[in-house]
Amino acid sequence: MHGFDTGDHVTFREINGMTALNGRTCEIKVLSPYTFEICDTTGEEFAPYKHGGIDGQKSLEQEIMNPSLLIPDLFRFEAPANIHLGFLALNRFNEKFKRFPQAWCVEDSSNLVSLAKGLNTELTDKVTTIDEDLLNVLSYTNTGYLSSLCAALGGFVAQEGIKAVTGKFTPLKQWLYLNCRDVINKEEAATPDMFTPRHDRYDAQRICLGQRKCEELAKLRLFMVGCGAIRCEMLKNYALLGINQKDRGCITITDNDLIEKSNLNRQFLFRPSDIQKPKSTTAAVTVLQINLELNIEAQQQKVCPQTEDRFYNDAFFENQDVVVNALDNIEARRYVDSRCVTNQRALLESGTLGTKGHVQVIIPHLTESYSSQSDPSDESVPYCTLKSFPANIEHCIQWARDKFESSFAVKPDLFNKFWKQNGQVTEVIQKLKNGQSLDGAVQVSKMAANRRATWCQCVQLARLKFQKYFNHKAKHLLHVFPLDTKMQDGSLFWQSPKRPPIPQEFNIQNPVHFQFVVSTARLYAGVFNIPVSSEDTSFTTINSVIEGMDIPDYRPTNKRILTDESVSKPMDDTTGSGDDLLDAANRLQASLYKDKVTHVLSPMNPVEFEKDDDTNGHIDFISTVANLRGAMYNIESIDRLQAKRIAGRIVPAIATTTATVSGLVTIELIKLLDKLPLEVYKNAFLNLALPVIVLSEPGPVEKTVIKEGLTTTMWDRWEVHGTADFTLQQFLQYFKDKYGLEVTMVSHGVKMVYVPFMPGHKKRLPQQMVKLLKPSSGQLYMDLIINLEGNEDDDIACPPVRYYFRV
Repeated sequence: MHGFDTGDHVTFREINGMTALNGRTCEIKVLSPYTFEICDTTGEEFAPYKHGGIDGQKSLEQEIMNPSLLIPDLFRFEAPANIHLGFLALNRFNEKFKRFPQAWCVEDSSNLVSLAKGLNTELTDKVTTIDEDLLNVLSYTNTGYLSSLCAALGGFVAQEGIKAVTGKFTPLKQWLYLNCRDVINKEEAATPDMFTPRHDRYDAQRICLGQRKCEELAKLRLFMVGCGAIRCEMLKNYALLGINQKDRGCITITDNDLIEKSNLNRQFLFRPSDIQKPKSTTAAVTVLQINLELNIEAQQQKVCPQTEDRFYNDAFFENQDVVVNALDNIEARRYVDSRCVTNQRALLESGTLGTKGHVQVIIPHLTESYSSQSDPSDESVPYCTLKSFPANIEHCIQWARDKFESSFAVKPDLFNKFWKQNGQVTEVIQKLKNGQSLDGAVQVSKMAANRRATWCQCVQLARLKFQKYFNHKAKHLLHVFPLDTKMQDGSLFWQSPKRPPIPQEFNIQNPVHFQFVVSTARLYAGVFNIPVSSEDTSFTTINSVIEGMDIPDYRPTNKRILTDESVSKPMDDTTGSGDDLLDAANRLQASLYKDKVTHVLSPMNPVEFEKDDDTNGHIDFISTVANLRGAMYNIESIDRLQAKRIAGRIVPAIATTTATVSGLVTIELIKLLDKLPLEVYKNAFLNLALPVIVLSEPGPVEKTVIKEGLTTTMWDRWEVHGTADFTLQQFLQYFKDKYGLEVTMVSHGVKMVYVPFMPGHKKRLPQQMVKLLKPSSGQLYMDLIINLEGNEDDDIACPPVRYYFRV
């Protein structure tokens, strides 16, 4: 591929025959990625072309004086040209004085600006307005070192090197300059002493940031969620910057994952000897080799609602200066975002997808939050396609994931919740016999009746599942829709994308068939709390259990098969009719007699899907089910690692992108040390394959007008400080006195504390808030939601209200 664009100019040399083109520059018109058209060559001066010839564009000397610049920040359109001019001036300065400008030397800076102005006449209209402030910064800091900027540029440059070696993706055309001069405090720039050396490892950084910022970085309290690819790079950046030094600040990192072999190609704090060790503690130990002064607290908890009370409560978040995110799923990102909004803490959000990456800066009362915008939802696969008509292996993997969740997670969890809510078995049986409907009773009775008590029974159950999933299912489809079935328009029913199924015949000698039985039996055994030994999973044991089993033949049924792609998955009927309830009672009655021996009514053990543990059999189940279903529909099989990537929704990550993104995030972290205006902070989107980097101003926070003179944002929180005797009436009166508005509703979570039109609620007015809210022992406050009366009977949603029980 030539890599040119229409309008480019090329110069030819070493042409044999049509020698008039040698040394001639022609404008080209691109015809295809491999051919282009030049000027008319039919004239007399052009002899017939024979062979050879090399085309080229501008020389390096020409490109230096007439650069093609990538513009990362459209709000600073002139910055790249000025930086280019500044580097040329630095070269001239070195030629003239045999050295580079000294750090924060006003005289050297003045000489550099003068040289730049002289050089600008040689450039071809690239710098229309010389930015002397930027040139001064370049002179002051040219001998300094900012590790985060080096990381951002280093990742970009490394990707360009890979392009040169592999020929993959589009190379940079032609110059990239990143400008982060906003990390320098303008007021401190007037006091050069702030940037003088202290003869420690941070001298080069101090030239760029100043002593105050170095000290503030050392005292920073930072919470980093996760310890994967981007987070490893960030920890390296923090170590180089000297963030959170001992006895001053603290980095708290948490990740509940263990290190896998597949992590090593991009998570550079880990080594092969670290496999199966916790990511957080291993990263904390490793990064200390870069900087022993760091103070790191490593934890292994998920940041989620389940850990909110014990580990990551409001007090924890309020004790942090900034939170750093680089999670791999939207749900977790939104949760951390909500905790930062609730506790009014800055959040730095980032992520990568192959060569793509993003950075979002979220600052209290200044910017919108992560949840303020939402990505378009992925197009879902029609239910009928997943259920009966898969067209590719991804459909088969999704079907396997659904089976996993249904069989080993959802149903066992339903079983446990049912007995927790409904108490004694005898009482449940009597209620069902009396015709009283209990949600989930029919399904729970079937689970109790089908529960296995031994490993051999689990193996037999797995063998029956094979017959059901991959043999009887195919036969039923062909029974309902024979191969010669035609549509109303006369076309065949079984035509692309619909594939006719092929019933699979079980063969224990087939490794996929054997693996399905073993993995399925192991999962059922785990759910039923049955111990399994390595001998139990041997071929000899499995074969002896299956051999001689009575496998039921397929019998046609009236079960309907959905073909309408617009129909979504039907909801399960968990209540049942009268006959169903009686059958359920009988099944539970039978189970009650067996329970003393087989414990069929004891709690089950729901399984949470975990892709990174190769010993739990989860990926074995997914890959074998997907490949068996693929064989049933004549779909090409995949290996275990491909199944793991798709089923685990593993996002492809490469080291160059993570280095660039982590560098850009850390630059924004440095800016947070000062209270800067919105336009100084930069969100980023990049794609190193194109390549492109786009820096943009974060979205401002949206303001809501409650009434004239009173506006709020999502970051606001109203506080009310009560007393031991503070009543609901006083609580309502507080808002009437302060804001001149009537409260129309007070709630705490799903609990309605006060709604005027609800029966008995007005009687609550003289009651104490402590008695209405019932705080736990030691609880200082509760977050309440209130609505205020608006115009034309429309309620106004106001900020959350934090009610303190004591003044």
